[in-house]
Amino acid sequence: MALTRTEMDRRIDQHFRFEAADDVEGVLATLSPDVEHDIVGAPSGPTRGRDGARPFYEALFSDLSDSRVECLRRLYGADFLVDESIWRGKASGRPFGLEGRGRPLEFRLLHVVEFTDAGDIRRENVWLDLAAIMRQLPQDS
Repeated sequence: MALTRTEMDRRIDQHFRFEAADDVEGVLATLSPDVEHDIVGAPSGPTRGRDGARPFYEALFSDLSDSRVECLRRLYGADFLVDESIWRGKASGRPFGLEGRGRPLEFRLLHVVEFTDAGDIRRENVWLDLAAIMRQLPQDS
């Protein structure tokens, strides 16, 4: 049975709340055991399973802080949604391999999320505006 838009919203909003709280275990609990986790352009490429996704979230939560996400729009299909958002916060560590030095940061995100019938995230595909990140976090030569 397909999820309703409300059920998809509830699940992805829960996932995002766990991310905002830097709660690795909470985030992983929203994923299916065999999740495909794909941060487009990440050197590791797509990962499989919760244990495959864990290192990304551990690094993310140490590299970014004070995160706020503003949803701009969502599009829905039978078992998926597309979420366009803006992330705002601070680059406290080395986000995406760049020295953050505690600088403020803002960038666009696009999530393509597929769900299981039970409401777990079966596939998370994340596109982020790396050009905007690089402009805001220039590196010393």
